[in-house]
Amino acid sequence: MADNHKPLRKISEAFRELEATVNSQTPDDVEVASFSRACSLISPLFGCLGIAFKFAEMDYVAKVNDLVEASKSIGTLQAMVERDVKANTVKKGGSHTRNLLRVKRGIDMVKVLFEQILVTDGNSLKDPATKAYSQVFAPHHGWAIRKAVAAGMYTLPTKAQLLRMLNEDEPSARIQMQSYITASAPVIQYVDKLFLSRELGLDW
Repeated sequence: MADNHKPLRKISEAFRELEATVNSQTPDDVEVASFSRACSLISPLFGCLGIAFKFAEMDYVAKVNDLVEASKSIGTLQAMVERDVKANTVKKGGSHTRNLLRVKRGIDMVKVLFEQILVTDGNSLKDPATKAYSQVFAPHHGWAIRKAVAAGMYTLPTKAQLLRMLNEDEPSARIQMQSYITASAPVIQYVDKLFLSRELGLDW
């Protein structure tokens, strides 16, 4: 079947390309365009998780779309952050840099979700999804959102249903999930470094 119908494969391939840039001699050349394109491929995955991650999906999609727009006039992630630093708009609502931090949390959440799926037996996604949400998103969400997410965890698809939605069988899905975990780790670290090297922090 064509890769167009294999979202997991497209995600892992896009992040392997980003990983290659981050690990190259010129890591500062990570383009906003290639980064936002890779991140946009994750958006349908949030949709597959149903109501529990509806807020995360809407927020993530909006922030990725902002980076896609930014890529039309800004070349690299480094240049994008520098522009906001100079304009003193880093932490302003709607800034590209603020949105980058939110998108980074999205790709980190998916990484932890995949890690938990790979080490959890059975067909339920409740434990993997709960652990991923608790580790990455919950510290930044208010009580009302956390409560809604907790309630939504009971409506998650089973692992078998998720794999059907992604058009994968379990052996191929495990390969693609592990590929994404490996490739996304240095990409996440790179984005973190963009913030930490400028003493912008990550917990806001």
